[in-house]
Amino acid sequence: MAGKRKLEDLSLDEFMRSGLDSDDEEETEDEPPKQNGLKLKNKKQLNEPEVKPGKASQHKEQLSRLKDKDPEFYKFLQENDQTLLNFDDTDSSDDEDEEKYHRPPTTLEEASDEEKQDEESPKESEKSKATDNLIKVTEKMIEDWKASLKKECSMSLIRDITQAFKAAVATTKGEGNAECRYVVADSSVFNSLVLFCIRNIHGAFQQILNLKTATDQKKLVLPQSSKKWQKTQINIKMYLSGVVQLLSCLTEATVISAVLRHANQLAPYFLCLPKQCRHLVKQLMKQWSTGEETSRVLAFLILNKICRHKQETYLAPILKQMYIAYVQNCKFTSPNALPMINFMQRTLTEMYSVDTQATYQHAFIYIRQLAIHLRNAMTMKKKETYQSVYNWQYIHCLGLWCRVLSTLYPSEVLHPLIYPLCQVIIGTIKLVPTARYYPLRMHCCRALTLLSSSTNTFVPVLPFLVEIFQQVDFNKKPGRISNKPINFAVILKLNKINLMEKAYKDGLIDQLYDLMLEYFHTQASSIGFPELSLPTVLQLKTFLKECKVANYCKAVRQLLEKVQENSNYITAKRQNVTFGVADTNAVVAWEKGIQKEGTPLSKYYTQWKKLREKEIQLEISGKERMEDLDLPEIKRKKIQEEKAKDKKEFMGLFESDSEDDDDDDDTGLKIKDKKASQGSEDEDDDNDEDVTGLSDMSDEDSDEGEENEKASTAPQPLLPSALIKLAEGDEDVVEDLELSDDD
Repeated sequence: MAGKRKLEDLSLDEFMRSGLDSDDEEETEDEPPKQNGLKLKNKKQLNEPEVKPGKASQHKEQLSRLKDKDPEFYKFLQENDQTLLNFDDTDSSDDEDEEKYHRPPTTLEEASDEEKQDEESPKESEKSKATDNLIKVTEKMIEDWKASLKKECSMSLIRDITQAFKAAVATTKGEGNAECRYVVADSSVFNSLVLFCIRNIHGAFQQILNLKTATDQKKLVLPQSSKKWQKTQINIKMYLSGVVQLLSCLTEATVISAVLRHANQLAPYFLCLPKQCRHLVKQLMKQWSTGEETSRVLAFLILNKICRHKQETYLAPILKQMYIAYVQNCKFTSPNALPMINFMQRTLTEMYSVDTQATYQHAFIYIRQLAIHLRNAMTMKKKETYQSVYNWQYIHCLGLWCRVLSTLYPSEVLHPLIYPLCQVIIGTIKLVPTARYYPLRMHCCRALTLLSSSTNTFVPVLPFLVEIFQQVDFNKKPGRISNKPINFAVILKLNKINLMEKAYKDGLIDQLYDLMLEYFHTQASSIGFPELSLPTVLQLKTFLKECKVANYCKAVRQLLEKVQENSNYITAKRQNVTFGVADTNAVVAWEKGIQKEGTPLSKYYTQWKKLREKEIQLEISGKERMEDLDLPEIKRKKIQEEKAKDKKEFMGLFESDSEDDDDDDDTGLKIKDKKASQGSEDEDDDNDEDVTGLSDMSDEDSDEGEENEKASTAPQPLLPSALIKLAEGDEDVVEDLELSDDD
């Protein structure tokens, strides 16, 4: 190599060092060692520090030169640091220099998989060592705990059970707990342990704290009153946290119900631990809004118990969370979702009855919020603002507050909210008063009727119902006939196709009949019932004069008769009254007496209500069956085309009686068409007749008419008339066929 001195000029030490360096250079330059496909190209890749040879001798030469170059400094070193000047080559040997620096091996060793696992996952090894030290829970251990609880309950036993339960719950999320001494590895042991705790742990807590169950169920004995509470608090807190975690992981309805019943027993313990109680409330809110029926009821019972015994702490936040959950669940409404929405309304009303002061604050804020949405829709008049009012969440919120004010009446605190709520509902009806939103109007009228009847407040509901008689032309024939009835209970608006159907007018008459009868029933015992019903009576009479449809007139006439009968009854009763109109106390007492006796309208309403509920159930079941059926459609044009084809095909067979066949075709195949047309003409004739004669139709006649209609609308067979008679067994046709064969 260039720059190398001759071997004769090198000292022994320098020769050894140069020999080592040359060996390394030969290895790196010629062909480096290979291992696993890796080449050692240079020392920098291995992060090898550079070893400079001859450091000791070089240092000694530098000190000797220092004597000539800087004698003063050399003299200073002699006086102060003799050890530095008296430097010896043996103090720093080449072996020591080599030991100072790490020299990598010339070949790389391949690490085994076991060594890699040990190097990469020291934590896993620690965990495995920790799990080896844990105690494994067995069935025998659970039986021993059960027997020990029957004999004597001790602090150590409670600690063991709670830690084992915590270890079992930790497995639901696939995590272990380093703080626990136990481990649960078997599913059967897990089930046995959880079942054992649900059945026995509450009694064990009561026994160790020396707590007695209260004789009055409304009163709770809090465990804080026990002297041993501080000692057992840690174990109880651990167990309650495990119960909440277990409740959050379960999916089976029956198991959730069992855990909720257990949590209901432990409610006094949750009330003493705020953090655990907040976590429990969160899970209870989830079950109340999205769980199964039993889970909903149990969750509500626990929430109600918590709010009644810790109103200041939990009532306001729980009411807010429940209202938000109610609004979220009311976004979509269907026949299956209606029972759940009604349940949430009733239970939320029960929660609002706990404290009327807190209820007033919530009701004021949320009714005001509804009013703001309505005001924005009335002023801006945009599609977005209309949709913020005309949706299920808004309508169900109005229904909720009507139910709350009606249930909690009489209440001096909540009474001022009745008037603004009525104004909001009336404004909602008037926002878009078109025929498409008649279902929404029905919901609002029903809410106003409930509020008026329960709070003894007069609300003008009838004008919004009578207005429909004026706007809809019931004499106009429907554009199409639909098989499915319209369920007004689960819709807010109708589309253009619905407005053309016959089912729309049929359902509208039923809804008007129900709502007007229900409102008149709420005012049936009022002393001013004749004056209240007079405008509606006049409008119904006008409708009967103009309407020519028998079914519609029959329902309206029946309602009119009942209203007039009740009006005459109240008029006859108040003729014997001795007090004046200004005497409110006497008026109230008289109305209560009439209500106890019963009026003709109230007696009819009770009977009608029972029949109506049965009818609704039958409609629901019948609707489900109708949805499964595929009813055939009749297309007359295709039938005539097929008949023409058949005539051409069989013209040679029936040449002799082709004229008779034509006659038979006219009298046989078209007879059903004639019957259908005759039925439509009869309907027109009936409509032109006097309504009084048609109103006395019996149900049997109507049933027979329906059967005839079904028969007339049956699908026609695509066969020529002669073959039809042959299929029916007509003798004349058989003879004709025989003669033609002989010929």
